[in-house]
Amino acid sequence: MKRVYLENNWNESWKYSYKYDLLEEYGASGNKGYTYAYKNRKKQILTLLQSVVPEGAKILDVASAQGNFSIALAEGGYKVTWNDLRENLAEYVELKREYGDITYAAGNIFSIKFKELFDCALIAEIIEHVAHPDEFLKNIASLIKPGGYIVMTTPNGEYIRNNLPKFSKCINPSIYEDLQFKPDSDGHIFLLYYDEICRIASEAKLAIRKIRYFTNPLTHGYMKTGLFLKIIPKFLVDLLESFTRLLPQILQRKIQTHMIVLFERPLNSFV
Repeated sequence: MKRVYLENNWNESWKYSYKYDLLEEYGASGNKGYTYAYKNRKKQILTLLQSVVPEGAKILDVASAQGNFSIALAEGGYKVTWNDLRENLAEYVELKREYGDITYAAGNIFSIKFKELFDCALIAEIIEHVAHPDEFLKNIASLIKPGGYIVMTTPNGEYIRNNLPKFSKCINPSIYEDLQFKPDSDGHIFLLYYDEICRIASEAKLAIRKIRYFTNPLTHGYMKTGLFLKIIPKFLVDLLESFTRLLPQILQRKIQTHMIVLFERPLNSFV
């Protein structure tokens, strides 16, 4: 991926995205907890996806924003379709792309019509931004070939400090429709729980192949550990993260801030 530098003539959405690229890709030191969490999430996504989807497969990257996952996957030999509501971000992604196969499909993923089904869809930090996560997952499932996969990351609803509503307790999710699709944590509507993931997967006729929890509040910079992260070596941060992933899953559900889920669309499924 090419390194780009801020230019005054960029539009506001490019400048907004560049602010995150500084933290996520270029190593700016403003918020180490955020950077560590992002890089950990990226590692989790690429490792899991590459373990089940062969090189050359067609990947749909939903709500991809500045396209860092799209670029990484394209550079890894996948045929990637980038998607986001903000059409003008496609040119920003292309500015950073060094090589690899990326097709751009801007628009609302609920309404876009694709000519072919995909081998895999990536929905990274998206489902918590929609008012109807169950319908969202069904829609994504309909875009995947039988035998294909969906890789999803999302904040963990069972994390002890989560204070957002539980989706299954909401009688009328439509009241949140005006709030959906907003970026950053301010746009989070629901954080899903393990039992909810299982239920909406079943409704979407998807099989759950793996669920892993990752990033504890200390390595994320929560619990006032931001200053602590500035002075300790990165290998100790990684060691602490590795230790918490060895805990029983019932404990991880309480202390890990994020989860990654691998869904498979069974060969005999009809969505």
